[in-house]
Amino acid sequence: MQPHRSRYWEHPNIDDWDAFAQQVGEICELHDKAKAQYETEGVHTVSVDEKPGIQALERDGATLPTKADQVERREFNYIRHGTQVLTGNIHLATGKLITPTIADTRTEADFAEHIAQLIQFDPNAGFIILCDQLNTHKSESLVRFIAQALGDHQVLGEKGKWGILKSMETRQAYLSDPGHRIRFVYTSKHCSWLNSIEVWFSILGKHVLNRGNFPSIQDLQQKIQRYITYYNEHLAKVWKWSAVQTKDIQTLIDKVLRIEGVLDQSAEVV
Repeated sequence: MQPHRSRYWEHPNIDDWDAFAQQVGEICELHDKAKAQYETEGVHTVSVDEKPGIQALERDGATLPTKADQVERREFNYIRHGTQVLTGNIHLATGKLITPTIADTRTEADFAEHIAQLIQFDPNAGFIILCDQLNTHKSESLVRFIAQALGDHQVLGEKGKWGILKSMETRQAYLSDPGHRIRFVYTSKHCSWLNSIEVWFSILGKHVLNRGNFPSIQDLQQKIQRYITYYNEHLAKVWKWSAVQTKDIQTLIDKVLRIEGVLDQSAEVV
């Protein structure tokens, strides 16, 4: 199904509508094929992202439990104990969270180290890594690690000057090369919601973070790790998107455009 161009073509943040629609379709197919690729070829399709600024907030007073005709009451004053960054990986073939890392920062080096830990999960297997277009996801450090993991000994160039390392565009092209055993797939602008780990972060917030009480950074880390273990053992399952199953990719594209205000909420799909 092809969208009606006149509705969308002037969107200032979408430079190439055809490329945008193609990228959305490719990501939908990744989700749809992840389980079969894992079972037949051993390829791990993984959704990756960071959740920064997770606060270790300790309530300055006890929470009063629910009782007849009265909801739970929580102290509104709190003590800050700092923040953490959770980088998670949803394995799309199993629904489990694998090799998460919790750290103080989310630097270029942090992400490269996280990916190195992910690859160690199955060092000789194929990996398709779905992520957004954050600068650290297309960094020099990441390219150098991937080249090493692939056994690629070619000269990579120099950042800002020449070769594969020259720019984010050249680094992204290398990292997303479909011929590589380990490759990255990047979500389009305004499409980070196609990355399943974002949904899992919302689940973590509802079950652990939003009403949690954390007297220290260590307590926050432990509670997140315990929840991940519990989730993998009792709640993890393969997520099935009806839009992917029916290949109704236009529905997903129109969702983006409604969010951006390009397509009227009451407009019909052409």
